Amino acid sequence: MTLIVCPLRDVEQVMNRNRPARVVSLLSPEQYAPDIPTGMPRLLLRFHDISEPRIGLIAPTQAMVSELLAFGAAWREPEPLLIHCWMGISRSTAAALILACALDPARDEAEIGGALRRASPTATPNPLIVSIADQLLGRQGRIVAAAASIGLGLEAPCGKPFELSARRL
Repeated sequence: MTLIVCPLRDVEQVMNRNRPARVVSLLSPEQYAPDIPTGMPRLLLRFHDISEPRIGLIAPTQAMVSELLAFGAAWREPEPLLIHCWMGISRSTAAALILACALDPARDEAEIGGALRRASPTATPNPLIVSIADQLLGRQGRIVAAAASIGLGLEAPCGKPFELSARRL
């Protein structure tokens, strides 16, 4: 099972090249959601890329992260699951990290974090999304620690598409 992460600008190209089974769109409330093929399952969550709640902005919530986890749990198709956000650096990499942890619960969270860093030198998982998922999955801070251990990614104007295994190979 393969997760593909990309910025919004690369969604069409990645869709054409990789033919994913499902799409997760993590966008700010004012951003447009790209077109996807009719009938393709898509989860569209709208919140700002913030690391803690701020007045006037929409933070990711426990309900949103629960929806993400449920959408990932329903993924049974052999084709990849595509996750995108505006830049492909924070929200989408957090989603990839937590879905990989949820879909392979016996796999070490630090190992998944290391695989994320190797796949994307710019990945900087959104800490609020990671923290909420850690609590929901009962990981006692291990997903938070895995995200913290890889630190901030390289500074870049935009992330590049990458793949992350959702299951240990």
